[in-house]
Amino acid sequence: MNLGSFYRLAGIVGVLMLALAAWGLARVGPDATVPIHWDAAGNPNGYGPAWAGFLLVPAITLGLVALFAAIPRIEPRRANLERSGSAYRTTVVAVLVLMLGVHAVVVLAGVGIAVPVAPIIGGGVGLLFAVLGNVMATVRSNFLVGVRTPWTLSSELAWDRTHRLVGRMFVVGGIGMFLASLLGNTLVLAALIVAFMGAVLVVSLVYSYRVWRDDPDRHPIGGAS
Repeated sequence: MNLGSFYRLAGIVGVLMLALAAWGLARVGPDATVPIHWDAAGNPNGYGPAWAGFLLVPAITLGLVALFAAIPRIEPRRANLERSGSAYRTTVVAVLVLMLGVHAVVVLAGVGIAVPVAPIIGGGVGLLFAVLGNVMATVRSNFLVGVRTPWTLSSELAWDRTHRLVGRMFVVGGIGMFLASLLGNTLVLAALIVAFMGAVLVVSLVYSYRVWRDDPDRHPIGGAS
């Protein structure tokens, strides 16, 4: 994604977020108390002033935009990241769309419109994982994006095979999260997310080490490629 397209997308998302925030503040007033945090079952368990609650997600999104803009500039393996351009573009778009959806849920809940917060956000996260998993195998070795273990960073074979495997896990796990969100059972959804993240962590560490160990072209740990 070139910088022009990136900033245009970020600008569109930012305008939509601010418009939603302004609409919400006009409905309830900036000093009204609104929910800003929910438990795993989707029940509000944290409250704050409307101006803070309606601007929190836009502020987080602004930080993510700054991070996405900085990564290509500071990545030591910049050429590899440029070769991963399609996957990087997909990641940026998917994350920004998810953040816009989360913001909409927060504002709607804040003005008193009943929305199933946990299922919507959980389903959105599941779709994000599925999208990322679909492009993960195309990400080339770099230090800032992807499954970065000592062994994937020291072996192209370990990087490629680990990303293919973890990408499949992301797709299956993401679809499972989305389906669980449709059922409306938030406890099952929360348990599935925790189990999925634990499985990804263990599999990526163990599998990448095993592939690295058997790769005759591996680099010493810490070596650059």
